[in-house]
Amino acid sequence: MSFSSNVKNELSHHFGKARHCNVAELAAIINLCGQILSIRGQICLKIQTEKVYIARKYFTLLKKTFNIDSEVSVRNNTRLKKNKVYTLIVKDQKKIEKLMRETGFQKDSEPEFSLEKHIDADIVKRVCCKRAFIRGAFLAAGSLSDPEKSYHMEFVNQSRNMAESMRDIINSFGMDSKIVERKGHSIVYLKEGEQIVDLLNIMEAHVSLMELENVRILKDMRNSVNRRVNCEAANIGKIVKASVKQTDNIRYIMENMDISELPETLIETAELRLKYPDASLKELGDMMCPKVGKSGVNHRLRKLNEIANELKDNRGISHD
Repeated sequence: MSFSSNVKNELSHHFGKARHCNVAELAAIINLCGQILSIRGQICLKIQTEKVYIARKYFTLLKKTFNIDSEVSVRNNTRLKKNKVYTLIVKDQKKIEKLMRETGFQKDSEPEFSLEKHIDADIVKRVCCKRAFIRGAFLAAGSLSDPEKSYHMEFVNQSRNMAESMRDIINSFGMDSKIVERKGHSIVYLKEGEQIVDLLNIMEAHVSLMELENVRILKDMRNSVNRRVNCEAANIGKIVKASVKQTDNIRYIMENMDISELPETLIETAELRLKYPDASLKELGDMMCPKVGKSGVNHRLRKLNEIANELKDNRGISHD
């Protein structure tokens, strides 16, 4: 299964401790994948999903929270023939009416059913109910990319108003979710790995949270190692380039002047650099008598480069 499916599978086994939390979770599910239909003159509630474990969660929520026995049917997905579509249908008029009232879709003053996409503020007034609502929303219309490739979590909404309300609920936990329009839908999304971890914790998907954290740690370690290797490779490249230039300049000096005219310190430095072209400044300094620090060795090598450049200038030769 994909990482997103693993998260949903984990959430499908989690139920709120209080009835009001289960009501909030059902409100999200009905909002995002529910329909009110008229079949042979009777009103019914229809909820669909492509995952059997999510269908089982919906069935259990309806039974546990409202004592509703829903009819379950299975058919092949017409678009993706390998997948199945699980449909739950509730036909009991009185129970549908109770369900709609408690999940905020129908007020006592409203005589007819409707399924306007909105979130009743009373349903999510508690923090625990906000958590449950987000959990239900992810089961119904959420997805999470493979964290090995990228960090991206989203919730697909059919209306902008619904998306804005969901964004506000998520952001009430200190998140920074945003909305983007895509193919006629309003998408609430998060792209920061740390915030996705926090939202998994909010939904109480603790196993998936640990898996994502492990991936993040390994990715951070790999990135850190790669940065260090690249940095060291760049430094080695600079050192090698400088050493080659130094040895070329020393040879040019020896070919074009009497090196014995130079101070003994420069002669010693020149001879050691030619003998040990791969040695670092510290290693060269440790070979000198007396020992010389890195800055002292660097100063001497710069002086030798300047002498070589002066000789080249006198002959009209480029320094490169």
